[in-house]
Amino acid sequence: MTEARELLTPPRNAFRDECARLGQVLRTIHQRDLDRPTDCPPWTVAELLAHVRTGVARLADMLAAPAPGRAQVDAAGYFGAAKFTPQVDTDRIDAARAQAGGGTDPSTLAVEFDRAWQATLDAVDAQPADRVVRTRHGDAMTVPEFLRTRVVEVGVHGLDLAAALDREPWLTPAAGQVIADLLTGGRPVPPQLGWDRLTLIQKATGRRPRSTAEQAVLDAAGIRLLAFAG
Repeated sequence: MTEARELLTPPRNAFRDECARLGQVLRTIHQRDLDRPTDCPPWTVAELLAHVRTGVARLADMLAAPAPGRAQVDAAGYFGAAKFTPQVDTDRIDAARAQAGGGTDPSTLAVEFDRAWQATLDAVDAQPADRVVRTRHGDAMTVPEFLRTRVVEVGVHGLDLAAALDREPWLTPAAGQVIADLLTGGRPVPPQLGWDRLTLIQKATGRRPRSTAEQAVLDAAGIRLLAFAG
């Protein structure tokens, strides 16, 4: 159990830090900001926030369901592109647009978001560290591995929201570490790239373009490019 707790602590704390930071940001935006377009078309800021809120709440519902027998996939496997079929992609886009359709004001969004991620954290803390859950794709995962996917969800979409709001990225150090480790398999960034952690995440996830030479270095280092979805 001690080993399981050690595996859980980094993604748990990263999830907490990144969600808390996004909640702070939500309290500083204006109603007009919710209609801004994002780099996740066709979503507006309000629709992307609805998607993120759904993503951070998902684990609480999963923990309320019976536990599968054993884990079948890790965080990297969860992001396998084969799972995200055109229909799945359409469904998640439509769901976020429907959830954002009520015209909620930013302060209410902040309260709802905080309630969602804090409920998830409470549910995680009430369970054994090695608890297994079943994802919406049918895969069985340990809670620490699924939490890593939630850190990706909040952290990377946080970069999208920062760009849409014309703000500097607010990615927290704990979340940045979890995401970078997932992208590189825990390996250090090839020094010839000269990238810091934020640049790695932006370029590896398509938030900034990669040159042909950079792509060759990434390929040689085995850095996986994940297909993101909630």
